[in-house]
Amino acid sequence: MDWLTETKIPVGKFSKGIFDWLKDEGEPFFDWLSWVMEMMIDAILWVLQTPHPLITIAGFVALTWVLQRSWKTCLFVALGFLFIINQGYWEETTESLTLVISACVVCMSIGVPIGIAAAHRPRLYQAMRPVLDLMQTLPSFVYLIPAIVFFGLGMVPGLIATVIFVVPAPIRLTHLGVSSTPQPLLEAAQAFGATPRQTLWKVEFPYAMPQIMAGLNQTIMLSLSMVVIAALVGADGLGVPVVRALNTVNAALGFESGFVIVVVAIMLDRILRVEQK
Repeated sequence: MDWLTETKIPVGKFSKGIFDWLKDEGEPFFDWLSWVMEMMIDAILWVLQTPHPLITIAGFVALTWVLQRSWKTCLFVALGFLFIINQGYWEETTESLTLVISACVVCMSIGVPIGIAAAHRPRLYQAMRPVLDLMQTLPSFVYLIPAIVFFGLGMVPGLIATVIFVVPAPIRLTHLGVSSTPQPLLEAAQAFGATPRQTLWKVEFPYAMPQIMAGLNQTIMLSLSMVVIAALVGADGLGVPVVRALNTVNAALGFESGFVIVVVAIMLDRILRVEQK
């Protein structure tokens, strides 16, 4: 088998060449993108941290009531946040929520339009599938390398790595929802003279909404799974105490911060859960 390994395909060198070229030629764009991301992160962080924690909790409870109309879910969300305050992780939780919310804004802004376009153009989706598979199966730690190269350390590279890892979920689920719209509904809309834009907004989009909301839910869960990994590139949040516990072999700190992450994930899942009727 020596003959097979003598001439190695230069995958690593080729990838490094692309990164070096992008870093040199795309520096103004990456600086602008970093500035935009920092502004969004700072704005969300200000909204979550400036008011008194109880006011922020009341806002989340009110949002839960608007979306779920369940006093039990509202009570669970309130108790979950109070538990987080009791454990002393309020600041870290707001930082992680900032990362999750920012990732949701970016991923849904990118994923939903691309998913709709892919549903209307089967060939486009066929061409995208290998890329989406690569983005979902490539180890998430690999995404930290270009994030550090282009954006340095901090919240921005953590957000970029999270977006690259998460964005296939809303694309796939939006495509699934729109493409599964029953043909009789589309034919009825066309029979009444609906334009393609009206068909999209009044037929396909409402029918696909449960799938789109499932995509949002998956975006949140996957973003939370990146919290610890993002901490390795300097992103603040609940991943920091987990990494600290790993470095010091502190089981108490690790389970404490890990349980808080679980509580946040369950709360967000309950807030945005869409019941199938």
